[in-house]
Amino acid sequence: MEYLSLVCVAILLLVYTWRVLNWAWFRPKKLEKYLRLSGLKGNPYKLLYGDLKELTNKLNEPKSKPINFSDDIAQRLIPFFCDAINKLGKNSFAWLGPNPIVFITEPAVIKEILAKHYMYHKHKHPNPFAKLLVQGLVSLEEHKWAKHRKIINPAFHFEKLKSCSEMLSQWEEIVPKETSLKLDVWPHFQLMTGEVISRTPFGSSYEEGKIVFELQKEQAEHVMEASFSIYIPGSRFLPSKRNKRMLEIEKEIQMTIRRTIDKRVRAMKAGETSTSKEDLLGILLESNLKEIEQHGSKDFGMTTSEVIEACKLFYFAGQETTSVLLVSMILYETLRLFPPLPTLGRRTKEEVKLGELNLPAGVLLVVPAVLVHCDKEIWGEDAKEFKPERFSEGVSKATNGQVSFIPFGRGPRICIGQNFAMLEAKMAIAMILQKFSFELSPSYTHAPFQVVTIHPQYGAPLLMHRL
Repeated sequence: MEYLSLVCVAILLLVYTWRVLNWAWFRPKKLEKYLRLSGLKGNPYKLLYGDLKELTNKLNEPKSKPINFSDDIAQRLIPFFCDAINKLGKNSFAWLGPNPIVFITEPAVIKEILAKHYMYHKHKHPNPFAKLLVQGLVSLEEHKWAKHRKIINPAFHFEKLKSCSEMLSQWEEIVPKETSLKLDVWPHFQLMTGEVISRTPFGSSYEEGKIVFELQKEQAEHVMEASFSIYIPGSRFLPSKRNKRMLEIEKEIQMTIRRTIDKRVRAMKAGETSTSKEDLLGILLESNLKEIEQHGSKDFGMTTSEVIEACKLFYFAGQETTSVLLVSMILYETLRLFPPLPTLGRRTKEEVKLGELNLPAGVLLVVPAVLVHCDKEIWGEDAKEFKPERFSEGVSKATNGQVSFIPFGRGPRICIGQNFAMLEAKMAIAMILQKFSFELSPSYTHAPFQVVTIHPQYGAPLLMHRL
């Protein structure tokens, strides 16, 4: 019996050793050979780290110094990717640890990737803790994604957006009538967006939902740290300080949102329908109930856990995308130069032929949106200049029909909250301009950086004047 146990342990060790070696060396080398045969250029694979050390160093360097308005924003946000493409060409790849990433910059190829969502799945970070930030619609695939989008979609047709009047009233109190006042508007816009996202989807005050925003913000920082470190399978079970904190955050977020949902479900069951159609959560729960009743089975609806993930998506995506927006022509040009996400990621589900490239299954495709948005071959010599008039005849005319403007993605999986975010931004701008004029403060420091989405590293101080 003891001999048999030793044999079993030895076999398990051999299997695990083989899996580790395959993950850390054999599979990456096999993929490297495949990619080079396909005509792609890239650095030789380095055990475990690949290009991760160089990528992290390149990413940390720009954070120590601001840039000028005329400088390349992409070089500050994704410096390693920029250098790799400049050095190796647009048909190139790099290594995110033992995983190869292929750069995609041609509009026709981007169109194919974003249109064929059944072939090119959303990228999922190998570290399981990355899933704690947000899952739901953004990470689901195929039939389950289609079901959830159908249920969630009515919630984003909500039109009665809460105004930013409270923020403006606060500004009127602190900005003198006769003189200007320097005001960092970035935290104010974050608070305003939090107010809208808390009240509109959940019918609650910002103070009640504030804990979720703060926790999601902290979680995003932990996820970004995890994104640029090697994840060793099984390390999530180690009681490290970051691991424990991420689990604590997730537990608190789950409990907070679950209380909100349970309270609403009890109200709906009690026949209190007066508020059920006045916010996004009510519309989501009603849509889910109709889907279940229509098919006569709960299997066709969303579980409570899935509704919670959808709510986390409301909180996170609503906060992160809309607070980055600061009529239509100005917003489009702002989104072109400062897209909410500097890159989009997809993963090949199976072996595919993409344009002229033959790619194996499981390869990460990275679309550097911030580079595509400023490509002079697409946008002209003035690509890096702020010129809202380029959108005077709409997006299609400005892009010559190419898929080169992707702040919210494109195709079937385009951001479901796009219209919601744009409407909120237009409304805020219109209301502000009725009461204030403003100009950039001399103390403004131009330093965009990424915390999942693009933020101003040192805020956005303006000189505010009351009208």
